[in-house]
Amino acid sequence: GDYFKQDAIKYAWEFLTDVLKLPTEKLWVTVYAEDDEAYDIWHNDIGVPKDRIVRIGDNKGTRYASDNFWAMGDTGPCGPCTEIFYDHGEGIFGGPPGSPDEDGDRYIEIWNNVFMQFNRDESGTMHPLPKPSVDTGMGLERISAVMQHVHSNYEIDLFQALIAAAARETATSDLTNNSLKVIADHIRACAFLIVDGIIPGNEGRGYVLRRIIRRAIRHGYKLGARTAFFHRIVPDLAAVMGDAYPELVRAQDRVMDILRQEEARFFETIEHGMGILEATLKTLPAGGTFDGELAFKLHDTYGFPLDLTADICREANVGVDTAAFDAAMARQKNQARAAGKFKLGAGLDYSGEATTFHGYDTLTHDGSVLALYRDGVAVNELKEGELGVVVLDHTPFYAESGGQAGDRGVLQGANGAFEVEDTQKIQAQVFGHHGVVKTGSLVVGDAVLARVDEEARARTMRNHSATHLMHKALREVLGEHVQQKGSLVDAEKTRFDFVQPVPMTPEQIREVEARVNAEILANTATQAQVMPIEEAQKTGAMMLFGEKYGDEVRVLDIGSSRELCGGTHVARTGDIGAFKILLETGVAA
Repeated sequence: GDYFKQDAIKYAWEFLTDVLKLPTEKLWVTVYAEDDEAYDIWHNDIGVPKDRIVRIGDNKGTRYASDNFWAMGDTGPCGPCTEIFYDHGEGIFGGPPGSPDEDGDRYIEIWNNVFMQFNRDESGTMHPLPKPSVDTGMGLERISAVMQHVHSNYEIDLFQALIAAAARETATSDLTNNSLKVIADHIRACAFLIVDGIIPGNEGRGYVLRRIIRRAIRHGYKLGARTAFFHRIVPDLAAVMGDAYPELVRAQDRVMDILRQEEARFFETIEHGMGILEATLKTLPAGGTFDGELAFKLHDTYGFPLDLTADICREANVGVDTAAFDAAMARQKNQARAAGKFKLGAGLDYSGEATTFHGYDTLTHDGSVLALYRDGVAVNELKEGELGVVVLDHTPFYAESGGQAGDRGVLQGANGAFEVEDTQKIQAQVFGHHGVVKTGSLVVGDAVLARVDEEARARTMRNHSATHLMHKALREVLGEHVQQKGSLVDAEKTRFDFVQPVPMTPEQIREVEARVNAEILANTATQAQVMPIEEAQKTGAMMLFGEKYGDEVRVLDIGSSRELCGGTHVARTGDIGAFKILLETGVAA
């Protein structure tokens, strides 16, 4: 709201012409067809000739559906934009914006000012915003190309150095080969993702990184590379970008190690997978379709991401049956889900009230039986010796979540006792107490005293609190890339899963143990607070990527650790007792 079109346009023009010294005759601008205000500013105030100001209208006659009108969605803030283009000259094919040849490379957009000035409601009516705003975008690499008198981003000095390095490592003499450009682009993306703490994995951000790495490896393979090469370009990247990004230099060895290991994994399978893929492509005509089931096999067995298979098929003018791939993927997920169905209590038909959890404050609580299940079917009564699941309206039993095992204990009623062997969530706020009727019977509607096994809960809490301290210590010793990828906390042990490119050294293990035990000896009080998730983020609380959090979260302070956690924990760090890592081992990626 401090400034709008007049100043935004003036600032953009001043930067490009006064600071960067770009020739004014090389610059063209576009405005939304109906934005007379922006047009007048460009022509009357800035002095751009009318023949270099292009009004961009609506696509297919739909109002506001234009390249020069931006919106966040069907409703909400929106507004027109004005763009600045640089003319690279007559030697390059392409026409000015808005012309039939606008997709050529001669006229390149280098600046965009989006004027958010309206709020569109569900009826499509535009309401002026009380405080309009400007969203400015500038293409840094495009500006670099202009300043270095080249017309492709890949011709700027940064990319030329990386392309030369990729050519060196793949023994490629043709520096114009597009595969070298892919490798140069991808080494930068991969390195900075790793510097920011992302590690190759099978889901989420980790899988995005893995896909980029494997796409780069495939292009190296296409150039003739048969052994790991990608990681050796990292020093070249650090040489050209290290001054601006010193964190890249500091993390250079770690980035190389992670990429080297990922390359080693994929090179073990790429040749066999490429053999299958290429042999199949030879049997398909141009315009044919690659079998989706086979694409899934390449993904599942040989580590070929679908987009990599699609890239290779596209080069042969062949499509991929993505629907069949998705069906095969869904089938595998359903099989895995079915395998754990009984354990998770999934599939139980329940539509009653939620369970209120009291287990942070007490280990015993009165409750009423809301539902009973035997062999997955709702029943009115469970008799002595029968296995089943009990749903209560109130319980002190913790249901397995966040890696912490469910509580065990006893539900004592007037006519029987039910031994709880495990507690699982049937739904988000519905707890299922799994176990067996030891004496008598339980009937829907019975009043019970729910009593958690105190010793088992105490041991589980000690292990869970120790896990938080270990997580913090691992990040301090190994690096900020360490993040919990899975865990198992029960009364006997804690297991913590994280991604680490190389095994921990004995010295690192001892250092982690020492840091955790120092926190334990400090005997500081544990504090839990419930707060809005935005406030929790501001406090620096550790959040696990991929986890789904509600509007309010529970922030847990244990020693110097601060994480979001709904689990049960000790009152003071000294309650944990001595901490010792018994085993550190790797699993297949």
